[in-house]
Amino acid sequence: MLLQGYRKEIFRPECNPSFQSLHCLAHLDQDVGEALPSLNEALGGFEYTTGPPSVTFRVHGKIITVHPQLIAVNALKDEAEADKILEWLKREINEAWENRADMEPCFNGLPRPQLLEILKLLPKTNCKKCGQPTCMVLAALALEGGKGVEDYPDLTPEKAEALRSYLGRFLKD
Repeated sequence: MLLQGYRKEIFRPECNPSFQSLHCLAHLDQDVGEALPSLNEALGGFEYTTGPPSVTFRVHGKIITVHPQLIAVNALKDEAEADKILEWLKREINEAWENRADMEPCFNGLPRPQLLEILKLLPKTNCKKCGQPTCMVLAALALEGGKGVEDYPDLTPEKAEALRSYLGRFLKD
């Protein structure tokens, strides 16, 4: 077992303390840097950097970045959700490490969706029903994995399916 424990820190973003969501940092007790290429292969990170090493994932509307001694998670409902994600990720890191001999390490991220392609699928009314000032801002949030199709209140079923299909092309099964 590579990762045995971590110290969790939960906080509201300093840039906007009125945000409803929480962020989490997990300070790792062990260095997991050598496992990152295998973890990237196993989970299909959408961004991988080599210096310093890190891999970023979009999972269930969250952005999760794993560094050698730190995990960062955004857009959490509460501490219980943070615990669930961190324990899942701990299992994934350890499994990737244990199976690394049977995997081809991956040092690349997945292709990324394009902002204008997402925007083309939105109503472009800037109605603010989604809680954002413009459709462009909402498209940018979708681009980073922070919003899903369910966050767009005025999409027709056809547009919702087209957006789901478009965004789904960038997620690893």
